Amino acid sequence: MDTRPAPTPPTPARPARRLAALPCGRRSKWVVLLLWLVLVAVAGPLAGKLMGAEDNQASSWLPGSAESTQVLKEQRAFQPVDLAQAVVVYERDTGITAVDRVKAAQDATAFAGAPHVLGRVIGPVPSADGKALQTIVPVDIGTGGWNDLRPAVDSLRATAATDNQGMATHVTGPAGVGADQAAAFAGIDGTLLVATVGVVVVLLLLTYRSPVLWILPLLCAGTALTGAEALIYLLAKHAGLTVNAQSAGILIVLVLGAGTDYALLLTARYREELRRHEDRHEAMAFALHRAGPAIGASSATVVLSMLCLLIAEMNSTRGLGPVCAIGVLVALLAMVTLLPALLVICGRWVFWPVRPAFGTPEPTASGRWARIGGWIGRRPRKVWIGTGLALAACCLGLISLNANGLSTAGTFTGTPDSVTGQQVLAEHFPAGTGSPLSILSTAGSAATVRQTAASTPGVADTTPPLVSKGTAFFQATLTDPPDSSQAKATVDRVRAAVHAVPGADAKVGGNTAVVLDIQRAASHDNRAIIPVVLVVVMVILAGLLRAIVAPLVLIATVVLSYAAALGISAFFFTHVFHFEGEDNAFPLFVFVFLVALGIDYNIFLMTRVREEAQHRGTRAGAVAGLAATGGVITSAGLILASTFGVLGTLPVVGFAEIGFAVALGVLLDTLVVRSVLVTALTMDLDRRMWWPHALSRK
Repeated sequence: MDTRPAPTPPTPARPARRLAALPCGRRSKWVVLLLWLVLVAVAGPLAGKLMGAEDNQASSWLPGSAESTQVLKEQRAFQPVDLAQAVVVYERDTGITAVDRVKAAQDATAFAGAPHVLGRVIGPVPSADGKALQTIVPVDIGTGGWNDLRPAVDSLRATAATDNQGMATHVTGPAGVGADQAAAFAGIDGTLLVATVGVVVVLLLLTYRSPVLWILPLLCAGTALTGAEALIYLLAKHAGLTVNAQSAGILIVLVLGAGTDYALLLTARYREELRRHEDRHEAMAFALHRAGPAIGASSATVVLSMLCLLIAEMNSTRGLGPVCAIGVLVALLAMVTLLPALLVICGRWVFWPVRPAFGTPEPTASGRWARIGGWIGRRPRKVWIGTGLALAACCLGLISLNANGLSTAGTFTGTPDSVTGQQVLAEHFPAGTGSPLSILSTAGSAATVRQTAASTPGVADTTPPLVSKGTAFFQATLTDPPDSSQAKATVDRVRAAVHAVPGADAKVGGNTAVVLDIQRAASHDNRAIIPVVLVVVMVILAGLLRAIVAPLVLIATVVLSYAAALGISAFFFTHVFHFEGEDNAFPLFVFVFLVALGIDYNIFLMTRVREEAQHRGTRAGAVAGLAATGGVITSAGLILASTFGVLGTLPVVGFAEIGFAVALGVLLDTLVVRSVLVTALTMDLDRRMWWPHALSRK
């Protein structure tokens, strides 16, 4: 098998040469560096304000058209501010004493003065078994979302725990859960940034084996992150872009991971060209000209895939799309302008101790990946059939996939106080206490709607209706835990019943209704977005490779890899980590990230294979392409997988699941799909891979 380096490619056409030379010209490189320094000076202070622009209120996550969202907006006529109920639970196994009741009554008076507490404190209310008390405290969510709940709930917990004489105390309900979620997300951006940077530094050192070179990609990635955060902050502040803790956290991982990938690919091609060109400026211009289309197509795949999220019903999913798209675009801009300028300014010494001297042979031509390519070439059909069957076997884990949402307890990797409190509450009171349904109707139909709701199985009791401007509002307590499947079924029964009341225009909301609406919106998004992403990726690949067969093969391999990653992940979640299930949006997020990012490595490989095939033929070109890109793509995959793996360290199950599945999928794409499956298929199909391009007849 011919693995000699390809001859020096012809000089690029004049327009392309001029464009590629802009970031690395003898004078223009300094202009590029100066422009980025000015950008960082301006963007730095703005990027620091992004956390303050996050919108973590319920409306930034909920489906915009859902019935529960409409109730949330319309009930402000009765509650001018967004209120979340905190339920303070007192429990003594031997029975509540008179002293305990006095203590709880004194606490109720003190609760009224806690931060952000607004409205009438109800209780303490004794349980029927005499072993527990509950006090309901309304907390103003304010403009800070769950962050405003933390000081209120912390104050309630401290008050309840003081002088409790051995009585167990907990704060649960929507406010308690929200405060614990805020605590779980507290410092998430800083934690992710430090952990991700640490992982990238270690892997870049191992990849480059240079004490200096790793600094440049990391510096450019950090610059890109600063610029992206600044731009997103301006759009959030002045253009209505929704940013929440979820999208801000994923932005950090995506920009650093994808940006480093682009840097690795460009740096590897630059090092290769330095062996062919004595002038480093000319070498970088060639590297940009040759690697630029692959990097551009890769980023376009990610950007357009992320923008497909704009058709989602879930506000949180829809907001994630433009945030990630902006991050990838800025990362691309930094890696094709700032990085080339810095590499050319530093010169060949930056690769020390292994400087790529002019005229020296390219080591990848006879390295490990060239040998792997030669081994695959001896029996390509057996290799791809065996690899495909192994991946298909991994898909069997999909049987245990349970992406129907997580309960409150299942949201956390640990057991916070609100979860314990909810369990105690369910033992002594109607399980839905603290998370009632909110029901709206016309004033004239209020009595009928209330009676209809109260007689529905699963409803414990209802409150007297409040009337304002022709609209009535009341609440219904459920008999089942608010995050249970039984409670969701009750929501459907109540909705069906009250919707049938003539002229009532009844709507049902509340926490359980929100969870149900999120579940259904996520199912819609999975069905609507996944096919669109596949079509977008297909079009990009067809335009880049100028073929139809190759894009179809590549998409099929990535989808197989996605299903295998999902199957393995579901097995681990169930049998190793013992998670109760997966978040509703888990399949969609993993799909978008894996298809968009996983296809990157196929783009990097196949553009090089196509380039080599024009000189050698497809089979030899596949070996040469794998030899040239195998090392850098493997390094890029390890870095990207590790950055997403950092999400698994967070105490939030949704993040941990996404991080684990994406990291696993990237490793499968890098080590198995791209290096073995795609290479074997390319060799077996040979020139037919490029049909209908003329290369298929060459």
